[in-house]
Amino acid sequence: MENKFGSTHFNTIATWLKERFGCRIMKLSLDGGFTCPNRDGSKGTGGCLFCSEDGSGHYASTIPEQIQLLSGKWPEGKYIAYFQSHTNTYAEPAVLRRIFDEALEWPGVVGLAVATRPDCLPPEILDLLDEYNKKTFLWVELGLQTKHDHIAEKMNRCYPTAQFDQAMADLKARNILTVVHLILGLPEETKEMMMESVQHVANLHPFGVKLHLLHVLKNTGLAELYPEGIHTFTQQEYIEFIVDILERMPQDITIHRITGDGPAEDLISPLWSVKKRDILNGVQKEFKRRDTWQGKLL
Repeated sequence: MENKFGSTHFNTIATWLKERFGCRIMKLSLDGGFTCPNRDGSKGTGGCLFCSEDGSGHYASTIPEQIQLLSGKWPEGKYIAYFQSHTNTYAEPAVLRRIFDEALEWPGVVGLAVATRPDCLPPEILDLLDEYNKKTFLWVELGLQTKHDHIAEKMNRCYPTAQFDQAMADLKARNILTVVHLILGLPEETKEMMMESVQHVANLHPFGVKLHLLHVLKNTGLAELYPEGIHTFTQQEYIEFIVDILERMPQDITIHRITGDGPAEDLISPLWSVKKRDILNGVQKEFKRRDTWQGKLL
């Protein structure tokens, strides 16, 4: 299998979007004002143990603020309105329609990305997403994090992997693009277990994958359990493991993230993760050292 990706060595979402739209596409990280069913008591309280109080929307804000921040860097670019914080289908269809329509009315916004949970996709929400999928560019993001239910239960995920699989099937039946989140380094997970989760996702063949390095952040459930942090990987071990994963990832799956970037002021561990550029550069060096690329080992 040949390297289709040149010097990047893997199928980056930035390159895919530029080829799709003919210009730089930037995500506007938005907080739609939603909560989550394992925060409000309907499924649980406190949220997933790894999730921050802002629902993993550390850098989310409003569309005007985001456009002002990004337009100076790439004045010819366009935008995807990315509803990031908490669960962005956890509302009545009429509420979602109003919020999504307002986002699409902004000049330069060419599509939507909606982060949600697999247990928040009832038929009426799927129908609404199907409607938007037919009139604009759309993908839906689902957090799996791990396929291992006993680990997910300890993380307070509050849904089984079987429900995630059903949500993936429901979205695929409507030709809605999906992006799946996996966390690498959850407590008690071995590399073999993490790779099993990767393989599970690869077999489902989503549009995209986000690989997150586990962060222990202040004011999270993880911080209460592990006040000094978790030390699953060294930086070099993580870099090598990312390349191991991507070598086994189908080439047409877009890669949206290969590490994490939680706020430095809230980070407990691993402290080396704050140097995101070092990780990205290290991954490229490891690809070159091995003379490998995404999908080579399939």
